[in-house]
Amino acid sequence: MTHNSGTLFIVSTPIGNLADISQRAIDTLKQADIIAAEDTRRTGQLLSHFGINTKQIALHDHNEEKKVPHIIDSICNGQTIALVSDAGTPLINDPGFNLVRAALEANLIVVPVPGPCSPIVALSVSGLPTDRFIYEGFLPAKQGARIKHLDSLTKEPRTLLFLESSHRIVASLKDMQVTFGEQRVAVVARELTKTFETIKKAPLTELIAWIETDPNQTKGEFVIVVDGFDKAVSDKSEVEAENIIKTLLEEGIGVKQTSTIAAKLTGKKKKEMYNLALELIE
Repeated sequence: MTHNSGTLFIVSTPIGNLADISQRAIDTLKQADIIAAEDTRRTGQLLSHFGINTKQIALHDHNEEKKVPHIIDSICNGQTIALVSDAGTPLINDPGFNLVRAALEANLIVVPVPGPCSPIVALSVSGLPTDRFIYEGFLPAKQGARIKHLDSLTKEPRTLLFLESSHRIVASLKDMQVTFGEQRVAVVARELTKTFETIKKAPLTELIAWIETDPNQTKGEFVIVVDGFDKAVSDKSEVEAENIIKTLLEEGIGVKQTSTIAAKLTGKKKKEMYNLALELIE
């Protein structure tokens, strides 16, 4: 770092409600030499609203590798750069990682200007445990890969945070129901801080029924918060499932029908109930 080096500011912007921007963020954007924006048109609307005339350059997934060396040179030559994403906190499922890493490797000053972050906002109102959680971002677009990833999280005890798009929200909830079970509690947080903000907490099976009966609930941007795996609850439900299956088998009901009924009553996977029934009749 040279004596006359500038600074890279990581500036959080509103995720919907413009009133959520901090005065520090406004001041930083006004005083910066350049604003590096994910989408200059979208950021331009924000800047216009607050009367900010700072020059913008585009920094997104498709040009970040090429742009980073030039931005680092600008900071080394004394310029102040403010990095923003389209909404929320930069780098959280948004461009900027390569820039921040390069700035730190060059021993430049990187300063956070904190503010809204949709996964954290959703977690704060979810009513699910907040002391330990993991952020998984967007799930894979293809169902096979999505289910495989969700399967790897079935025994995760921490609260799970996901982002999802409008055209995959129902499919992702259904895949969560398959992997986590119908009764796993989750929260759908839609259009946070915006006019049509909706926050709904319920077991996955109820969430799916609710969202499928109201087309408006499939529009917008989503955060899904899912309760973590609870071993004590799981052990108790295993005993309950076993008792249900035993009772049904003793009444002469076939394995296939027994597994279907047990799955519906317990919220567990039908295949899991089928295998348990086979074990019990051996």
